Amino acid sequence: MGRKKRRPRRSFPPEFKAEIVELCSRGDRSMGQVAKDFDLTETAVRQWVVRAERDSGTRADGLTTDEREELARLRRENLRLSEDVEILRRATAFFAKEIR
Repeated sequence: MGRKKRRPRRSFPPEFKAEIVELCSRGDRSMGQVAKDFDLTETAVRQWVVRAERDSGTRADGLTTDEREELARLRRENLRLSEDVEILRRATAFFAKEIR
């Protein structure tokens, strides 16, 4: 009663994902069948379809790809600015000691 061996993580180009989403949206095959035909997990195919629906505007229950990228960029910028503020706070404290 051993567990199933985990499949190594694979990455796919955006063109391939778009093709899979198109096959699913046609409606002649289910997501499970498309996943099986291309040796993919049904979860991955479902996530690609959901993301494509969000990006196209037909689904509004999450962030689009552009919004995700902007959020990541803003978080990086926020972290950098927080570090800058911390450096300036320490420098101010240092120079305030020197003046006394």
